[in-house]
Amino acid sequence: MNMNAQAEFATALPFTPEVAAATAGIWSKMERVLPEDEWRQHAPFIARINRLKKEKNAVILAHNYQTPEIFHGVADIVGDSLALAKRAAETDADVIVMAGVHFMAETAKLLNPEKIVLMPDMGAGCSLAESITAADIRLLRETYPDAPVVTYVNTSAEVKAESDICCTSGNAVEVVESLGAERVLCLPDEYLANWIATQTKVKILTWKGHCEVHERFTPAEIRRFRRAYDDLIVIAHPECPPEVIAEADFAGSTAKMIDYVRDEKPPRVLMITECSMSDNIAAASPTTEFVRPCIMCPHMKKITLPKILHSLETLEPRVEVDPQVADRARLAVERMIAVGRR
Repeated sequence: MNMNAQAEFATALPFTPEVAAATAGIWSKMERVLPEDEWRQHAPFIARINRLKKEKNAVILAHNYQTPEIFHGVADIVGDSLALAKRAAETDADVIVMAGVHFMAETAKLLNPEKIVLMPDMGAGCSLAESITAADIRLLRETYPDAPVVTYVNTSAEVKAESDICCTSGNAVEVVESLGAERVLCLPDEYLANWIATQTKVKILTWKGHCEVHERFTPAEIRRFRRAYDDLIVIAHPECPPEVIAEADFAGSTAKMIDYVRDEKPPRVLMITECSMSDNIAAASPTTEFVRPCIMCPHMKKITLPKILHSLETLEPRVEVDPQVADRARLAVERMIAVGRR
């Protein structure tokens, strides 16, 4: 448990028999990945959050990088950025709580302008989203006027508003090829763009944005784990450097990594991505052993159960997007979602 979480739990809620009964089914999913003493701290918050969701017609969206007590304990919808964007557009809840980072909450607000969208910690940002601005996009358009702009959803609403279409790591190749262009600007993740370039004949123009988690992995680290485990299967996220992906047995989005483990059932796997993914998948994959080179996203970990509870109690902090920006940004996101329906 990190220091922020410890401070929040200093005013812990009591673990009562009523709490134990209300959360017994959730605990059974997590007992392989969470110590019981930690569970007794989390369970009262989980019980209260789940009760408040019903009272306020709220839904919690949680990214795959959230901790198990959020992912399995209170989330109604879980997935990668693409899944969360699609499900956010479909929800009939009055209140949306984003257990993720700020650009994800903005995307939910773009698709649900009349709903209340809550971000439990407004400081939960993203190094990729911060690596490029709307002004950068306008300059790139002047330099490459014939190249459509595809921006990763890991961007601000202002950047999305300057784009032709958005993508995620799960649908990037499909989005790029849907444009029918000879060359495309894929922004801002350089490593994802490089990976896309290996999957398509379209010429990919890149930007120097990187994920502060995925860029820290190295080929030497993977080789060290392979020496320790003869039967190790390595699966990597395409936000990793190309030399890291080259060392892996499989590369794909967080959703495709989950599918790989579920379908292939490898006896032992090393996941080259944010380490909470392993805990969340392990809960549903008892036959697979997960080797954990634990690198955490400091932004994702700013979202905690006490902060989610506070958001639901106060309906704050709320995410808002300037309507003039929102109309154009929404179009880029809707175009992305439409690609999957063709």
